[in-house]
Amino acid sequence: MRSYRFIDWATQGYLVTVALLVFSLRGDALSYWPWLLLAHSSAMGAIHGLVRATASGKASPLLQFLREFYPILLYTGFYRETELINALVGTPRLDPHLIRFEHQVFGYQPSVSFMNAAPQIWLSELLYAAYFSFYLMVAGIPLWLWLRQPTALRHFVAVMSFVFYGCYLTYLFVPVIGPRLFFRNSPERSLYGELYGGILPPGFPDSVSSGPFFQIVRFVYRTFEAGSAAFPSSHVAVALTTLWFSWRYLRPIRWLHTLVAFLLCVSTVYGRYHYVIDVVAGILTAAILVPVGNWLYDRIDPRAGRATNAIH
Repeated sequence: MRSYRFIDWATQGYLVTVALLVFSLRGDALSYWPWLLLAHSSAMGAIHGLVRATASGKASPLLQFLREFYPILLYTGFYRETELINALVGTPRLDPHLIRFEHQVFGYQPSVSFMNAAPQIWLSELLYAAYFSFYLMVAGIPLWLWLRQPTALRHFVAVMSFVFYGCYLTYLFVPVIGPRLFFRNSPERSLYGELYGGILPPGFPDSVSSGPFFQIVRFVYRTFEAGSAAFPSSHVAVALTTLWFSWRYLRPIRWLHTLVAFLLCVSTVYGRYHYVIDVVAGILTAAILVPVGNWLYDRIDPRAGRATNAIH
């Protein structure tokens, strides 16, 4: 276990925590719980084997690559399973409470009205491109750091994963699906009508839905999205986490990254993926977990440390 880093302890801790939760909530009504336990125990074993296999520093390049990047390969699986585990927890979704809160604050639903007020394709495509940039931040920055500054890569992946895991754990107990419910045959759609005099939310303007980035993001969302995983917005929390690392290690892109991260925060509401409160919660999540993650990284991985020089 001496070869374990902060990222390994954090990932194994997340796997154990979720496995114990699944085991404690198991029931005959949801027959998939043994498969969740098997998946988590298998992942724990594979991670431990990978750490041991690369401890000497003489492993193959593929194993060394996996050693640095394996948490990123787990994000999608962890994200998708939150919906299944939330079903075991059984907490009713909290969307109606957030919808009423936003009605009290704004007098309307920003996640519906924003797009309708500004349906120009140049704006919608800019915002959907910013939304898509999330995936470049999560995968592209680590690849660049891997080539240029491996110590910074370890710091980046460790803290980013810590923030992801914090979001995922929240999703297990705080189920929020988001404004998508306004456009389904759902109680939330009926609630919208009750709040606004029987008027139902308008669909997507043709100018917006015709854009290529809209189509790309819609495909990604339909393929990989998990229900009940909107509060806090992991898009916002993780994008701001990657922004912190740009200011620390990738200074030539820090201003561009700042602009794109801002547009991404706006796009989550414009694209009808999140309520405004989800974005605020995502900002607060990053503000809390990034410093905590840095503190833990410095104490658990003192020999690794942080990269001393930014990439210019």
